[in-house]
Amino acid sequence: MQKLTALIPCRNEERNLGDCLESVKFADEILVVDSFSTDATLEIARQYTDRIVQHEYVNSAAQKNWAIPQAAHPWVLIVDADERVTPGLREEIQAILAADGPLDGYWLRRRNIFLGREIRFSGWQGDRVLRLFRRDRGRYEDRHVHASLLLDGRAGACRHPLLHYSYRDLEDELVKIRRYGQWGAEDALARGKRPTARRLFWNPVFAFLHNYLLRGGFLDGRHGLVLCLFQAFGAFYKYARLWELMMASRSDPPAHPSHE
Repeated sequence: MQKLTALIPCRNEERNLGDCLESVKFADEILVVDSFSTDATLEIARQYTDRIVQHEYVNSAAQKNWAIPQAAHPWVLIVDADERVTPGLREEIQAILAADGPLDGYWLRRRNIFLGREIRFSGWQGDRVLRLFRRDRGRYEDRHVHASLLLDGRAGACRHPLLHYSYRDLEDELVKIRRYGQWGAEDALARGKRPTARRLFWNPVFAFLHNYLLRGGFLDGRHGLVLCLFQAFGAFYKYARLWELMMASRSDPPAHPSHE
């Protein structure tokens, strides 16, 4: 039977970490990768593992790419602090490790919980993440936000879900919108995108209509309405932040030539 490292990246996750670590106790190793937490995160982590490393956070992809080679075992399961491995998924993973078949990675289906309610529509249906893989076959693409795992090999899919408690409250969502908007703007700037008036206005409008009407957000009730409005605001904030970054770069004074 192949051995498994559960890799948990975190920072200031005292509210989430205990339940997350409890759900991955079946792993042969729990590796907590902390970004210099200032709350009780480390104290909670020490109750479950002595494999705790700290590394300065740049973005999610860079953090995970630094952490993956630290895993002691040939299979890695990445679980964020706000996620939980369900009992059915645990048993499925154990069966995969016991069989050690020809596949090199597995997609996990996520059930997303927003403000205490599972969201079945609103653009979150079909949410899958590639998180279980052979340690030496997976690395994340070089992006600030929404980076995908690049797998060198074939992938399958697990049937049982990973629970995802996406936001603790609306303030938490606003903080994440600002953070992901900043990273998304930096990625867009690097790729040469421009914050046109069309993108500033129509992208948020389209995001709301697409998620609320076409992808059934109205079926999630008031939770769906609030979520889709926040998604629209996130689309606006990304391009507004891109516009601000471009304005700032244009207003920077030119460097003076050296007279030496």
